[in-house]
Amino acid sequence: MAEMYVVDIYTDGACSGNPGPGGWGAILMYGEHRKELSGGEKQTTNNRMELMAVICALKALKKPCKVNLYSDSAYVVNAFNQNWIIGWQRNGWKNSAKVPVANIDLWQELLSLTNTHVVRFIKVKGHADNEFNNRCDELAVEQSRKFSEDI
Repeated sequence: MAEMYVVDIYTDGACSGNPGPGGWGAILMYGEHRKELSGGEKQTTNNRMELMAVICALKALKKPCKVNLYSDSAYVVNAFNQNWIIGWQRNGWKNSAKVPVANIDLWQELLSLTNTHVVRFIKVKGHADNEFNNRCDELAVEQSRKFSEDI
């Protein structure tokens, strides 16, 4: 089996109002290479933007990789590290309250991407001293503002 590239990815989502105009940002790093991605939607939620950041970053990878994914979203990180997603699947995509899981479409897409890549989810403190997390926040807020202006 060929050696897999190890890529570090930082992601963040932002929303002005919840729901409201939202944005996401991601930074992909491999060796000396660094790529910034961002996007947004006119009417969305913070959690959807957190998930979109991860999904779009993973989709940008051209071949299967080992990924260290850094996020300040407990929602995203805990879904994998605390095996919530396994429980949701086992329970027909219902949460512990027997209510359909929010954002099923995005969770299913993200789950599919984690079958392509080996992803390790790492929680970082948001709005602290992590330059890459802070840059992702800037990208996400910038996109959120862009969609706010369209209203």
